[in-house]
Amino acid sequence: MTYKGILDRYGHLLDLPEHTKKITLLEGNTPLIPMPRLTRDLGAEAIYIKYEGLNPTGSFKDRGMTAAVSEAIGRGAETVICASTGNTAASAAAYAGRAGLRAVVLIPEGKVAAGKLAGAIAYGAQVIQIEGSFDDALTMVVEITKTTPLALVNSINPYRIEGQKSGAFEICDTLGDAPDWHCLPVGNAGNITAYWAGYKQYAKIKGINLPKILGVQAAGSAPLVVGHPVENPETVATAIRIGKPARGEQALMAAEESGGRIIAQSDESILEAQRILASEGVWVEPASAAGLAGLKAEIEAGKFDPKGQKIAIVCTGHGMKDPGIIADSMPTPELIPAEMGALRELLGV
Repeated sequence: MTYKGILDRYGHLLDLPEHTKKITLLEGNTPLIPMPRLTRDLGAEAIYIKYEGLNPTGSFKDRGMTAAVSEAIGRGAETVICASTGNTAASAAAYAGRAGLRAVVLIPEGKVAAGKLAGAIAYGAQVIQIEGSFDDALTMVVEITKTTPLALVNSINPYRIEGQKSGAFEICDTLGDAPDWHCLPVGNAGNITAYWAGYKQYAKIKGINLPKILGVQAAGSAPLVVGHPVENPETVATAIRIGKPARGEQALMAAEESGGRIIAQSDESILEAQRILASEGVWVEPASAAGLAGLKAEIEAGKFDPKGQKIAIVCTGHGMKDPGIIADSMPTPELIPAEMGALRELLGV
């Protein structure tokens, strides 16, 4: 059967209005990749990576954006608007372009990775930088959509959450049940909210077990861990550089209800987790490695017993989204003459 996107496969499980008009780029259906070496090294029964970087615009945002833009065009919206640290901007621009709508995105000045900004521009969005943080940008777009016909497509839009629930459905459909633990990065907290909603829905209709949720923030941007907004969040994990998550309360509730927790990890541990994933063939942007960084730290600290556990780690965006860290530290390739002898000498063969 030909795959036709999330709304076609899971639309009957999503709470979307009747006026919704399907706009799709065939998002979703991303692989759940077994990680045998990582599984062995951490001592688990099985560890899988839900590789969301293989969505059309390179991040998990496409799951929610297909729903949000489909609802917006269905009610006659002509322009969508969002605040973004990068991935939402690219996704909103792509789906707006697909629907023939105008896209406006507000970003914090100088805080968005080049790969993400380039995507938003390539897809045709009007990109506006503000002299402030993501949280300032979100406040602005929320306010302007209260008094104009502009359609807000940030994750406070409930239809974004409906679309993003599909990730949980896919994991369960692949495994035949939920994993024992589900690990993921936490920024604006829409994704952790959506996954927990999806797992709970599948538990009701299919009788699956519920996983424990391990949410991971960057130490320099961890409002849900320190217990208050962070005025000037800083981290190399740009996708989760958010000091006041829009769905923070729901994220905390998801962690508590599941029997899990939300923790913080240093930039160094996040970048180390990024390298570990890449060594097994999965290159993700820094923020996407936060889930593994948190899991690894909890195991090493004796706070998590991985024996007999099936663990799903959501990697939210492709490495090409934010290649700067790798590019800046990349050594210059060795230069040799175009001679077989030189190559043999270098390789020692």
